[in-house]
Amino acid sequence: MVTYAAGSAKSTVDYIMVRQRDKVEVRNVKVIPNEECVPKHKLLVMDMRLNTTNRRHKKFEPRVRVWKLKEEQTCEEYKSMVRDKVEEEEWKHLDVNEHWHKMKKILMETAQHICGMSKGPCRHKETWWRNEEVAEAVREKKIKYRK
Repeated sequence: MVTYAAGSAKSTVDYIMVRQRDKVEVRNVKVIPNEECVPKHKLLVMDMRLNTTNRRHKKFEPRVRVWKLKEEQTCEEYKSMVRDKVEEEEWKHLDVNEHWHKMKKILMETAQHICGMSKGPCRHKETWWRNEEVAEAVREKKIKYRK
């Protein structure tokens, strides 16, 4: 496709940039011969299918606050409650799947009781670069900005 013509020199110098993931949406690319948008350049036209579906946000599902088990007191309380419940249960004459489901039920119910459930989606995105040093710098910046 020739997009630039000057005398006998003809070449392709005009491009339309498309993201890699959007290449599948391109239907046709053509040069309009007698339309000059800029002197000596031909008009380059692309037909592309636009996907207009809205991305729906996932509905929030409450989760067990397992991160609370990092606290020593909560962890000890959880361990003792699980031990008590495991000792109370009857484990004989169970196949592997029944044993697994019973143990899972004990662990999940205990975690829900001790740690509780989350009430809303995470307020901040977890990132690899966000650490205590960055948090301190942000706090200082906010304090200085308020003054």
